[in-house]
Amino acid sequence: MTIIEIFKLVLLLLLVVCAVSVNLTKKLLPAVVIFMSYSIIMAIIWAMMEAPDLAVTEAAVGAGVTGILFFLTLRKFRKSDDNREEDIE
Repeated sequence: MTIIEIFKLVLLLLLVVCAVSVNLTKKLLPAVVIFMSYSIIMAIIWAMMEAPDLAVTEAAVGAGVTGILFFLTLRKFRKSDDNREEDIE
């Protein structure tokens, strides 16, 4: 077994771990970070499969744009939770 094959197996194992852990994570911020790492790992796998267009798209959309949108959504949720707590008091 060569180093490249071992690296591919490690990437696939990390991909499965990310997919399972993003579903089992209770808090939203770690789930977003795990999802972004899933996208980065998938981009590396696409690049190793000699599909650079898919790799760039996965990195830009999966980790970049989607991650930013998730972070903005989390910030809005936290602001609305803070406002609700002030209303209750």
